[in-house]
Amino acid sequence: MTTCVFVQIRCTPGTTYRVAEDIALKEIHSELYSTSGEWDLLVKLYIPEGADIGHYINENLADVKGIERTLTTLTFKAF
Repeated sequence: MTTCVFVQIRCTPGTTYRVAEDIALKEIHSELYSTSGEWDLLVKLYIPEGADIGHYINENLADVKGIERTLTTLTFKAF
């Protein structure tokens, strides 16, 4: 079974659309949204079974130029 996580991303000013495009090209997300407020993007990911969540996010998102900071929220149960 996969683990669903949400990753909020703060981008370097002026890079949000490029960052979103770079993430979309990786084809690792389920959903990707631009957002208002403190964070610029919200990504919904399904982490493969057995994968370490931290390593997966670091290996698949950390290399995207323009990401300043992330906040990951793990999910437990859908209602």
